[in-house]
Amino acid sequence: MEMTLRWYGSKFDTVTLKQIRQIPGVTGVITTLYDTAPGEVWDRGRIRALKEEVEASGLHIAGIESVNIHESIKTGQKDRDKYIENYIKTLENLGKEDLHLVCYNFMPVFDWTRTELARVRPDGSTVLAYTQKAVDDLNPEKMFESISGDMNGSIMPGWEPERMEHVKEQFAMYQNIDNEKLFENLKYFLEKIMPVCDQYEINMAIHPDDPAWSVFGLPRIIINKKNILRLMAMVDNPHNGVTFCTGSFGTNLDNNLPEMIRLLKGRIHFAHIRNLKFHSPDDFEEAAHLSSDGNFDMYEIMKALYEIGFEGPIRPDHGRMIWNEKAMPGYGLYDRALGAAYLNGLWEAIEKCKNHAGGSI
Repeated sequence: MEMTLRWYGSKFDTVTLKQIRQIPGVTGVITTLYDTAPGEVWDRGRIRALKEEVEASGLHIAGIESVNIHESIKTGQKDRDKYIENYIKTLENLGKEDLHLVCYNFMPVFDWTRTELARVRPDGSTVLAYTQKAVDDLNPEKMFESISGDMNGSIMPGWEPERMEHVKEQFAMYQNIDNEKLFENLKYFLEKIMPVCDQYEINMAIHPDDPAWSVFGLPRIIINKKNILRLMAMVDNPHNGVTFCTGSFGTNLDNNLPEMIRLLKGRIHFAHIRNLKFHSPDDFEEAAHLSSDGNFDMYEIMKALYEIGFEGPIRPDHGRMIWNEKAMPGYGLYDRALGAAYLNGLWEAIEKCKNHAGGSI
């Protein structure tokens, strides 16, 4: 595996490439052209410039997160083929620049949902959190307004103001879209793009829905073992794969994360590793990566990835805001650097135990 950090670009991120380069064991970044809109073709020159900037710092681009998918594709509108063609052109440009991993999601309207961006924990750190009661009491058109004050002046992925201005129209697009129809539209999209993925060896890694249940009545499909295995069989191409996000699949406590990792051997192209602390099944907050700080056994998660021979990038997902840092919530430097060191330590221990034990862990 390769340890990486998500980086939004020098114009948008408070964390610098120089700082990332100094985190022990981190050799790459997961990045994006953050100011591109869903449906827009990514210019090859801009991709090359981003790549050169990263490489000049002594790092490299390990993957792209995200090339966002236009709502017309998700909802199967008459103009979806136009946006799929644009997506294919972007994939071609990425492939020509020797970039071979794209993390994406197929979540309706909201890329992810949290009801708090700065819940204070007992140690004084602040974290992203979710309570179903808060969602139930909220008008979805007011969702952005309810959390925007805690964004520390940043633009949160999936919550761009210009996008949130059209929430009402986007909800209307999903009026007749249920889980089955959303699956059909995802299959249609993947079948259209697989030829270019085959040509350029691009791994498409779908990110699970977050949280793993319907929010505001919208369909959600990438939520559990049954559904993700269905998608892998539905488009049975090795380039159709998964971003295994422990924090997203893990929002559903019925999901056995190590078991799911083992069942997805060969189809996990990217991993987001983070921990959650639950107060009830629908009230959780993001925790430090350390197993004892949340509900997940991080050793067992990393061990499962090791045992399936996972060689792709891992990034420590959503850190706490600690030591008075002001940054995009979840994406500061300090706690994610601690997370990277912790996960690297687990991996080293698992590897050495296997070697010393003659193959068993």
